[in-house]
Amino acid sequence: MPTTFLNHGFSVLPNWGLILVEGPDAATLLQSQLSNSVLGLKRTFSGEIAQGLGSVRLAGYCSPKGRLLASAWLGLFPESTDSDDRFALFVSKDIAASIAKRLAMYVLRSKVKVSDASNDWEIFGAYRDDQNLEPAYEVDHSLSLRMPDVSIANHTFERLLIAKRKSESSESLIQVDALEQWNSLEVLSGIPRIVLATQEQFVPQMVNFESVAGVDFKKGCYPGQEIVARSQYRGAVKRRLQLAHSNLSSSALDFAKPGVELFHESDATQPCGMVVLAATNPENADRIDFQIECKLDALETGEIHLGMPTGPVLKMDILPYPLLEI
Repeated sequence: MPTTFLNHGFSVLPNWGLILVEGPDAATLLQSQLSNSVLGLKRTFSGEIAQGLGSVRLAGYCSPKGRLLASAWLGLFPESTDSDDRFALFVSKDIAASIAKRLAMYVLRSKVKVSDASNDWEIFGAYRDDQNLEPAYEVDHSLSLRMPDVSIANHTFERLLIAKRKSESSESLIQVDALEQWNSLEVLSGIPRIVLATQEQFVPQMVNFESVAGVDFKKGCYPGQEIVARSQYRGAVKRRLQLAHSNLSSSALDFAKPGVELFHESDATQPCGMVVLAATNPENADRIDFQIECKLDALETGEIHLGMPTGPVLKMDILPYPLLEI
């Protein structure tokens, strides 16, 4: 493995925030709002790591039109064994306040409190490869969940999202190399994260949400549920998330960010897709890896360009998971 790849790392994640939903009716509220079921989640207590489908879920929050307003990694973290439920939703920091406010609109007379905790809690990312099991993770007094592993160059990297109260956290520095690799692992996982620039751009299947266990088609209603179900069972989605890369000069780095449009060489007037996430590749500082959402027919022939019809060319890569057929 190239020496530029760190076999473990830990850093503040400045682009991540935290929403807490707590109270006796917290599960009922989230069950009615998210694309995935929250019922039956195993409780994770201080000093433990939530891991596996029984304790960690990926979920989307949709508009009534079925478009993703947010994506969230969530776990159930009560403060003690006899406390009410407390769900932690790890989301993009730039949308945390608006999503918390939107969820709170549906509280009504329910016994539940929704809060954007991003200013009181710091979010960290930790990773290590399967051939380097040290250092051990320290998760006391934190909310910690394990995200899906990512395989690169015959190494499998474990990843943790960790939230610590700022009053209890002494490690608030951004470790640049570790952050860069964390961002790269996130992109290469092929699992999307919705940010402000991509809100309301995608039906969940357009970014493979159903293929990465982010949608439960057997649960009850939630905003946009009919449209999401119709897209699945009528084969209405002709766009998908793909992995790609490009060798960009410093003058073209403005194209390496979410929300940038893509153009196929055969049509300079209409975009054929959009950047979902992007990150510098730790092995090659001149290479940017992308998650892109793109029309399937645009992938069949010709070239796809970033930002403009004459922009940098994207080269397609292989997804790390199979797509569920629609």
